[in-house]
Amino acid sequence: MNNENASSCLSELGNPTRLAIFRLLVRAGENGVIVGDIARHLDAIPGSTLSHHLAHLTRAGLIEQRRDGRQLWCIARHDVMDNLIEFLTHECCAGLPVLDEENEKRETAA
Repeated sequence: MNNENASSCLSELGNPTRLAIFRLLVRAGENGVIVGDIARHLDAIPGSTLSHHLAHLTRAGLIEQRRDGRQLWCIARHDVMDNLIEFLTHECCAGLPVLDEENEKRETAA
């Protein structure tokens, strides 16, 4: 994960509807949910609107879609979600690097 990938994922999850879809798919686990059931769970989002949001999540790599006959399954990419969380928290509380020589002198004197 890098800044560009993380930014894309976070941008897509910044939409309330896409966030709700993604959270539903995360709850569903590795089996995923068929598109019609996603619409029913989220108060019957119109099909074209749901397709639009699913396309955004797919392009960002947050979900994958698999066709099984006439059914289209949507599955959260837990690996991408885990990588995003790891990227965001990687250096949590590690402190900031010294910005200049004057700051370094202050730190060593303390």
